[in-house]
Amino acid sequence: MKHRIVFVCTGNICRSPTAEAVLRQLVASRRFADRIEVASAGLESWHVGSPPDARSQAHALRRGYDLSAQRARHFTRDDFARFDQVIAMDAGHHERLRLICPSGQTHKLRHAADFSALVPAAGVPDPYYGDANGFEQVLDMVESVCAGVMAEIWLPREPG
Repeated sequence: MKHRIVFVCTGNICRSPTAEAVLRQLVASRRFADRIEVASAGLESWHVGSPPDARSQAHALRRGYDLSAQRARHFTRDDFARFDQVIAMDAGHHERLRLICPSGQTHKLRHAADFSALVPAAGVPDPYYGDANGFEQVLDMVESVCAGVMAEIWLPREPG
């Protein structure tokens, strides 16, 4: 049985696809791809079917993360049933998700700041309207968040 994690941001073209790629790579490096499924989604449907923002892709690729195969998808209330953890990238996303979260599923809803001291209470900032530094800051925070997610799941490295 797989543990399923979804990262959620506004349009699923910057922060959440970056988090998906970083966590997927961590999961693969520990040989847990058969045990952990990672996805991302957006609260808005503006970009459904579109690839991640070109700037997100370029900055991520410089750090070894390939986002090119990802396509934006819309988060729905049904996703709470599909995923074991729903991780909001910022406080606004967390509040919107809390409002649509079915009763009995609230334990699945988390905030990126729960996993890293690098992330302020407001969450991972949206780099979309900023410069290159914003995309680098997002990567720094997301790498830390994903390390925290892995530590919480506590997946020791397998020999070999």
